Amino acid sequence: MTKNDKEDGFISHLTELRSRLIHSLIVLFAFFIIGYFFAEYIYGFLVNPYAEAVKDDNLERRLIFTALQETFLTYLKVAFFASFFVTSPFILIQIWKFIAPGLYDHEKSAIMPYLVLTPILFFLGGALVYYLVLPLAIKFFLSFESSGLVTNLPIQLEAKVNEYLSLVMKLIFAFGLSFQLPVALSLLARIGVVDSKSLRKRRKYVVVIIFAAAAILTPPDPITQIGLAIPLLILYELSIFSVNIIEKKAKNNA
Repeated sequence: MTKNDKEDGFISHLTELRSRLIHSLIVLFAFFIIGYFFAEYIYGFLVNPYAEAVKDDNLERRLIFTALQETFLTYLKVAFFASFFVTSPFILIQIWKFIAPGLYDHEKSAIMPYLVLTPILFFLGGALVYYLVLPLAIKFFLSFESSGLVTNLPIQLEAKVNEYLSLVMKLIFAFGLSFQLPVALSLLARIGVVDSKSLRKRRKYVVVIIFAAAAILTPPDPITQIGLAIPLLILYELSIFSVNIIEKKAKNNA
């Protein structure tokens, strides 16, 4: 292969990469525009755990905004998060189509399950937040409200529109990314960085690291921290199991 052939191949790869990036951005922008028109409904869906938690407390609840542009900017964020979530499978497909031609068949069959599992695990992490962790955390925070008998004045929550969204999205991304632990460890096992024996040996250190990470990634309350730490411990044990399977397959193929 001549130098010109190498340069032509490199340029063709860059051209293909640019084309796939442009297609991904166009699709992302299109869904962003669509998402903005439905941003109020999407935000209402995200607010539902809070509404369910306070519906029986006989108080007039509301969400407030203290800056003129706050709700508008919040809806823009909602539209972006929604568009990114919807288009993520398309973006992953574009990444796969770009790297697949350079892979052998056995490499393709090894990577494909991870491309499928990544969004599924992220969705499971987000679902755990929405249906279990967030309602428990909201009730925990609301328990600090006071009627004023001790504090002289009532202490009542008036959540801000943007702060509520920030809390929800922080939890969803923290759980969604943390749920990628089996994917990350399995990939590291395939390239020989970790093995099941070392994972079992370092289990006690991992427990400490997981609880420390949960304390950093979540709000400072025990509900969300434990809600993240326990699934991560379970996923770590599942990772050891999957790594063990990978090692057995590698030995059989050797």
